[in-house]
Amino acid sequence: MSVPKELLYSKEHEWVKQEDGNVRIGITDFAQDELGDIVFVELPEVGDELEINEPFGSVESVKTVSELYAPISGKVVEVNEELEDSPEFVNESPYENAWMLVVEPTNEAELDDLLSAEAYEEMISE
Repeated sequence: MSVPKELLYSKEHEWVKQEDGNVRIGITDFAQDELGDIVFVELPEVGDELEINEPFGSVESVKTVSELYAPISGKVVEVNEELEDSPEFVNESPYENAWMLVVEPTNEAELDDLLSAEAYEEMISE
C-alpha cells in the first residue's frame, strides 16, 4: 500500500499536495483499495467553494457509493476532467493520474490539522 511521504492526509482518506499556494486533492491508495473497482467519479465545478469536512463529490464503485470530504476549505480552481471518462485511474494511479481537484485554500492553518504520512499509516494499520 502506497503512502507517499511528501503528502498530507485526512482521516477520511483524502490526500493533499501543496503546490504554489494551492492544494491538489485526491483519494488514497488505501481508500481505492477498500472501495474496489471505481466506475464513476462525481466532482464539483471550477469556482465552487469547499468547506472543510463537508462532502464535495462522490466515487462509485461496484460495491458502494462513497462521499468525498473536503480536507480543506477553499475555492475549486481546477477539476480533473479525465476522471469522467476514465474513473479507473483512481484504482490504477491514485496519486498521479487520479488527482481530483486543485483548490485555492481560504484558511491555510487547516493544513496543520491533516495527518503526516507516518500518522496516516498508523491510522490505517489499526
